[in-house]
Amino acid sequence: MLQKLVKREAKGAAHELSARRPSSHSPPPPPPGSRGLPLIGETIQFMAAVNSSNGVYDFVRIRCLRYGRCFKTRIFGETHVFVSSTESAKQILNDGGVNYTKKYIRSIAELVGHRSLLCASHLDHKFLRSHLINLFSTSFLASFVTQFDQQIVEALRGWESGSTIVLLNQALKITCKAMCKMLMSIQNDDELELLQKEVAHVCEAMLAFPWRFPGTRFHNGLKARRRIIKILEKTIWERRRSEAWHDDFLQRLLTEEGDDSRGALSDVEIEDNILTMLIAGQDTTASAITWMVKFLDENPDVLQNLKDEQFEILMNKQRDRDRESCFLTLEDLGNMSYASKVVKESLRLASVVPWFPRLVLQDSQIQGYKVNKGWNVNIDVRALHSHPSIYHHPLIFNPSRFDEEAKPYSFLAFGMGGRQCLGMNLAKAMMLVFLHRLVTSYRWKVIDSDPSIEKWALFSKLKSGCPIIVTRIES
Repeated sequence: MLQKLVKREAKGAAHELSARRPSSHSPPPPPPGSRGLPLIGETIQFMAAVNSSNGVYDFVRIRCLRYGRCFKTRIFGETHVFVSSTESAKQILNDGGVNYTKKYIRSIAELVGHRSLLCASHLDHKFLRSHLINLFSTSFLASFVTQFDQQIVEALRGWESGSTIVLLNQALKITCKAMCKMLMSIQNDDELELLQKEVAHVCEAMLAFPWRFPGTRFHNGLKARRRIIKILEKTIWERRRSEAWHDDFLQRLLTEEGDDSRGALSDVEIEDNILTMLIAGQDTTASAITWMVKFLDENPDVLQNLKDEQFEILMNKQRDRDRESCFLTLEDLGNMSYASKVVKESLRLASVVPWFPRLVLQDSQIQGYKVNKGWNVNIDVRALHSHPSIYHHPLIFNPSRFDEEAKPYSFLAFGMGGRQCLGMNLAKAMMLVFLHRLVTSYRWKVIDSDPSIEKWALFSKLKSGCPIIVTRIES
């Protein structure tokens, strides 16, 4: 399979090279590719991929093999260019808002909100980020790690030895609970279940055609968004009229005055970004955890190396009689060098977020091709993460490949530059804590290794949910 992929990549590269051989005096050509049918372009093919077991990325993968590492298409009435080289990733991600700014397709923007970090213009993004970045301090992360570990221990305690666990379902409950507590101090089981379902409806609608007819996926997603926003509006209204202090993100955002001419965040900005953090913290992290466990099950040598490291950490903590040390600390996570590489390799191979979109602000050149103002350019993260010229044997799960620092702009699980994911360290911490407790508490076996992707998922999720049979490790 790998040899076929390399041959296809070579063929695509040859096509790309031949397409870029105009005379020295001629202007750069547009990227190769098809704009499809008049008006609708290749939207039908895109939606077919969304509704297939191969996932939405299959639309991109097929065209990357056909046209090379830079190609154009037309979906939802707009021209999209996909690029997959480290040089183009650096050019776009380091631009600083001069030639490119972030832009998601209409359905995503309407669901997360136009004041979300995901969709804000360059200047608005800098303003929002300056307020939100303070929430992800080292002191906060240190406190979160211990609290999250307590939650994981409690959750895993309910797993009966010999039972079948659908890992994705459990991971979603765990991450939802952690994010809701961190963001809004919500811990009531009924409220947590409601929010988890509503966030799921929003995520399912992100790639839907933006029809607002009752019963359509997009319409249901918008209704779920409105219900979440109502909960946030009610919570904000109550907080403003209460003198009680809540140790969460919402409280800090409401009490922050701001240090520039624009002042504090508006309620709409707070609501859109709380929703964004709910989606990112719950959905993407749970998906990444599921892929990680699947990869470990398929690679017993890696799992054994991981167990050796994690049991050593566990025994060191058990030798310490200080009761407060029984739960993991940020310092413990710093000692998980091999586990950190397992997390990184899982994120590389799974590429839960398959591409990063940008809007072209003025005519530019990328990889020798001309891209026009008003077009959309997408950094093809999955193609970068699986390219043989960047990673040796890219389809093999090998955490030790990160013994050495990766080539710049070759690992983009969390983006890079000014729009790098704010919750990057939080997501890594959640994965490490979960990993530690799973491998030191249970042996497991995946009973459905089907790699099919859940339909309508922007973030790559296993359709099976990764069911596992667990056996408790006694002492």
